[in-house]
Amino acid sequence: MQDSHYGDAPRRVVIIGGGPAGLMAAETLAAAGVEVDLYDAMPSVGRKFLLAGRGGLNLTHSEPAERFLGRYGSRQMQVAPLLAGFDADALRAWSHGLGVDTFVGTSGRVFPTEMKAAPLLRAWLHRLRAAGVRFHMRHRWLGWEDRALRFATADGEIRVRAGATLLALGGASWKRLGSDGAWLPWLQAAGVEVAPLLPANCGFDVRWSDHFRERFAGQPVKSVTATCLLADGATLTRPGEFVITESGVEGSLVYALSAPLRDALIAEGSALLRLDLAPGKSLERLTSELQHPRGSRSLASHLQSRAGVTGVKAGLLREVLDREQMNDMRQVASAIKSLPLRLVATRPIDEAISSAGGVCFEALDERLMLRCLPGVFCAGEMLDWEAPTGGYLLTACMASGRSAAQGMLRWLAERGA
Repeated sequence: MQDSHYGDAPRRVVIIGGGPAGLMAAETLAAAGVEVDLYDAMPSVGRKFLLAGRGGLNLTHSEPAERFLGRYGSRQMQVAPLLAGFDADALRAWSHGLGVDTFVGTSGRVFPTEMKAAPLLRAWLHRLRAAGVRFHMRHRWLGWEDRALRFATADGEIRVRAGATLLALGGASWKRLGSDGAWLPWLQAAGVEVAPLLPANCGFDVRWSDHFRERFAGQPVKSVTATCLLADGATLTRPGEFVITESGVEGSLVYALSAPLRDALIAEGSALLRLDLAPGKSLERLTSELQHPRGSRSLASHLQSRAGVTGVKAGLLREVLDREQMNDMRQVASAIKSLPLRLVATRPIDEAISSAGGVCFEALDERLMLRCLPGVFCAGEMLDWEAPTGGYLLTACMASGRSAAQGMLRWLAERGA
């Protein structure tokens, strides 16, 4: 087994993980004159970053800071110091510094002008290599042995000793891109408090009838409002659209509500998602319209002309209401405004856009260093926080990488390195 004794060079550090958090940490450390070796199990870095940019890389969001911070839910107090050092404006300025201009879309989301991730990643890696960062690909971390980092490589296992280590290993979604959560038992064995990894920004299973599944799987449900119940009894409502799948539902509107829906499933075994299929009309107006005599017209024609409900929306109504209820226009109107959709399970974590859970903030000091493992820092999605899509995930990952790197610099300085 080959050994690399980085501990002999106290200002030489190891970063494990080549996602946005690890790369931002590498940039911060290299700019301070620290020698950086970055290891990743994949053939190249930033693979999940590139995938996220296929449909247009959503870098961050332009909404006010207070509302932005609120997107991190119960962990906003822990995320606040990270964003204080690197917020949405700082991320845009950083992108511009790489020669990649940005713009704000109609939804408030921020994108690179070219909408692509690859040009930004290429410019970033060029800057990092020019700063002296060394990249070691196809090195899979296997935990520790006698305080040395173990890596599996094509040429066999090696051990590496470093002046300090940053773990930026991601969560457990998109295993094929490198985020597999394999690190969790090694940290638990070392006494680190870790919350279970759970799917976030995920789809859900619904027990569709065969008829509905065969007819509507793959179809979008547009211009609706969805509501779910929070643990404290309050409600969360979001407008948007989602997609019917063979197994259930997915898409941006579902993702926006996925955290409380997932938590309800864990606590109660199922979760209720209520849909307003006609958000522009009041219940009173709908009831009045639907109670007009339909004459010789079919029920489908009546729903379309009087309520604007057709296609997949009409299919959802028939999936929830029985034949007798479908002929009671008061019940139909009520269902259009608040259609109960019973969710029975989350989709597997590997299908999720991101994951919740991970290293608890309570296990870290203010520098993002593990209290029980001095010299070992954590950043990115492997920390126990979550956020909806919209640039919030990427912003916090990069902010945490920068903050952890600054913590490493302070720790190294305290040790006289």
